[in-house]
Amino acid sequence: MDIPVYARHREVIAMAGTGGGRPSIVPTLLYGDAKAAIRQLTEAFGFRELSVYEGEDGTVMHAELVQGNGVVMLGSRGRGGAFDTAMKGAGPSAAYVVVDDVDAHHRRAVEQGAEILMPPTDQDYGSRDYMARDIEGNVWSFGTYAPETGG
Repeated sequence: MDIPVYARHREVIAMAGTGGGRPSIVPTLLYGDAKAAIRQLTEAFGFRELSVYEGEDGTVMHAELVQGNGVVMLGSRGRGGAFDTAMKGAGPSAAYVVVDDVDAHHRRAVEQGAEILMPPTDQDYGSRDYMARDIEGNVWSFGTYAPETGG
């Protein structure tokens, strides 16, 4: 069986567990224009590309973007496979990302033309956060609240 190039992730040593700094929850999104989404997430929201695997036609088969110690995986809609089929017709999603400096992060997003849904706001529970929508309708909240995992 031929393994697709995007599945041959050489850096992956273990497939389970959170040792070595691996997150235990990874949001996964599909985009009609994954390349434009990667551009916005990196330029406006400060994510860093960890890996991007493209098919022969330039379709983003799989990408991993890093923010702090978290990762979001994404790819192109319509590329086939079980996840793409399961997500067919799914609406926008939402994610919360912990950042150190909400105001600086917000300024960057505004400078890059991101749609801001809520400006930086001090919350009753002590967090400061703001909310934005990406180019395909997903809602991203960025703030200082970091849940304690007890671990």
